[in-house]
Amino acid sequence: MSPQSFKTSPPPTSFTRISFPAPFVLLVIFSRPESLNCINTAGHEELDQLWHWFDHEPSLRVAIVTGEGRAFCAGADLKEWQGYSASSARRPPRPQSGFGGLSTRSGRKPVIAAVNGLCFGGGFEMVINVDIVLAAPHAAFGLPEVKRGVVAIAGALPRLTKTVGRQKAMEVVLTGRTYTAQEAKGFGVVNQVVGSGQDEVVREAIKWAEEIAANSPDSVIVSREGIKLGWEGMGVQEATERLERDWYRGLANGTNIKEGLKAFVEKRPPKWVDSKL
Repeated sequence: MSPQSFKTSPPPTSFTRISFPAPFVLLVIFSRPESLNCINTAGHEELDQLWHWFDHEPSLRVAIVTGEGRAFCAGADLKEWQGYSASSARRPPRPQSGFGGLSTRSGRKPVIAAVNGLCFGGGFEMVINVDIVLAAPHAAFGLPEVKRGVVAIAGALPRLTKTVGRQKAMEVVLTGRTYTAQEAKGFGVVNQVVGSGQDEVVREAIKWAEEIAANSPDSVIVSREGIKLGWEGMGVQEATERLERDWYRGLANGTNIKEGLKAFVEKRPPKWVDSKL
């Protein structure tokens, strides 16, 4: 897929590298390997703009995020943070979408994390809020903030509780322990442990992304929203009514539902169009 096929051009990037490894799929690679892909203030702004573009680019349906080198993301740029602290200057606020534009992102489209290595602090906070997590066997996860006198304040604490339960969340957060990929899978943060290295976990993530992208883009957006409403704590009745009112009516009046039903009757693969939701 060439940039010329996009409705708008992707925003410029310096912290990340982006590519399009399959139709409808965006691949985002954190690219500060010398700093273990720690994210600084400029990186947060860049990523916020990139995810916003992804959500509003009709020709893209699924994104993958991974890291270059031996880390997925080891968290905040503590050298930058210490500089602000030493000078008593106020740290610039993160975007509303949170750490790396992901830790409190709501968004419209699914993001898959392909965790290739170290995933600490803000890196883990991003992972807790993406939609699907694949990990290499040597990946390592943790929230070590208590060991540095800070707090995981980018959205992970309530979300981790939702995912793993109170007692496990307390263990993870209050001890600052490091967990293997298999351990993270065991308590529900990782969907699948894949292969033996970065290339394999990214290749597998592309397969998952292609499988999702082969479905109706309208159905994917609305189904994801329904799960998200429940995960954010809304009751079943209220969430169902809101989903139908705010999202399903648009799907029901769209082209893709008609195409999906017609293709089923005619026993052929559907030909989806870009979502207009």
